[in-house]
Amino acid sequence: MAHQQLATLKSRLTIGNLLLFAGIATALATGYVVFRWDILGGALAALLWAAVAFLIVLFKRPEIGVLITVAYSFILPFFGREIVSVPFGIGVEGLLVISWIAALFNASEADWRHVRNDLVGLTLLWFLISVLQVANPSGASVMGWVQELRGAALHALLIIPLVFLVFNKERHLNIFLVLIIALSVLAALNGLRQLRIGLLPGEQAFLEQVASTHLIWGKLRVFSFYTDAGMFGASQAHIALVALILCFGPYKIWVRGLLLIAGGILLYGMLISGTRGALFVLVFGAFSAIFLFKNFKVLTLGLIMGICALAFLKYTHIGSGNYHIYRLRTALDPQDASLNLRFQNQQILNDHLKNKPFGEGLGVIGTWGHEYNSDKFISTIEPDSYWVKVWAMYGVVGLTIWFCMMLYIQGKCGGYIWRIRDPGLRIKLIALLAGTVGIFVSSYGNEVINRIPASLVVYVSWALIYLGPKMDSERR
Repeated sequence: MAHQQLATLKSRLTIGNLLLFAGIATALATGYVVFRWDILGGALAALLWAAVAFLIVLFKRPEIGVLITVAYSFILPFFGREIVSVPFGIGVEGLLVISWIAALFNASEADWRHVRNDLVGLTLLWFLISVLQVANPSGASVMGWVQELRGAALHALLIIPLVFLVFNKERHLNIFLVLIIALSVLAALNGLRQLRIGLLPGEQAFLEQVASTHLIWGKLRVFSFYTDAGMFGASQAHIALVALILCFGPYKIWVRGLLLIAGGILLYGMLISGTRGALFVLVFGAFSAIFLFKNFKVLTLGLIMGICALAFLKYTHIGSGNYHIYRLRTALDPQDASLNLRFQNQQILNDHLKNKPFGEGLGVIGTWGHEYNSDKFISTIEPDSYWVKVWAMYGVVGLTIWFCMMLYIQGKCGGYIWRIRDPGLRIKLIALLAGTVGIFVSSYGNEVINRIPASLVVYVSWALIYLGPKMDSERR
């Protein structure tokens, strides 16, 4: 015990010395920039001091790093559109690396046993497989590989173990839920501003580049803070599902009322995105939640309601005068031109990849394929699906490994939830898992599970569900 206390004291002294040095350096830098650049220098100095304040808080409370990273991922594309000269994308990795440094400075206070689990092991395995793809014989661009690696494997490797290490209490779970619901509601309101008031200059420039997919029949597909309308719609459906499931929890009436209002706002955000695949986030996520409730009456009622909702969209034309409802209804049309084009592209890929069991490497298809591998045939085919993209990049071998990993992780999470005794904790974890199931299934139609903010929300959700039994035991 004395040895542990001494180690903790040394750690705190080290952090104190580091922060003292940073404070002196910042003070000197502030004086210089104010003297050198006057008003601009004052603004830079303010930012510098804000950064120092953030570091001080972060090194005292490393769990703040997880929350700030998730929050940053929600608004990152907005800044990227409005201030195009700054590479905001690298900020996710930067925040996670700084958070890891802060966590390591507090390593003596952490319980490293939480990190030793199969979720971290599988995350590391997939990262190693992704790294080895740099040697894929197709000869894809290394820069394309670097860019694709970030969303495909690096973000998960950086954030999942960090959650186990510093973000492992039920209060962290509660803050995380409040944060993602609040940010999503803010995104929905921002989307409403785009629809009713108009676009900002950066948003207008973005729309001009993607008009073919974001202006359908003269109607705007709203994208809010996100990279595109598809990501916005799927994320809104994801968090709407989380909020609506939490309404069934043993909470105060005013809390459930706020959750119901938030869920309604987010469903509207999903509608105005014009993202048809978002419907499957709700359908498959809701069915998984009903199953996890372990209540036959709820299961039966939920199935009946779900079938009725799908039948309403499939077999009636009620509400089709509203563009947003009409577009959502086309998600269930097997004759839809967009759906059949995707099937045609998949057949072309099937022929092309027939003798390539390990695919053509990371960054050969999709956005990074266009930018870094435009000389390759496969870059001319739109994946329109993360499942298809994994198949193209990793081949049938990689797709099989990835798919089995996804099923195993979500099955294991379901097993943990079934053993949770506390009803309040259980409903929170059910909401998180239902959201990840919905995002996973909807990724067949769009790239979702590999893109922020949905990817980080899914990774944190998995880790928190794995920590569920620990939280449950601490309640008793």
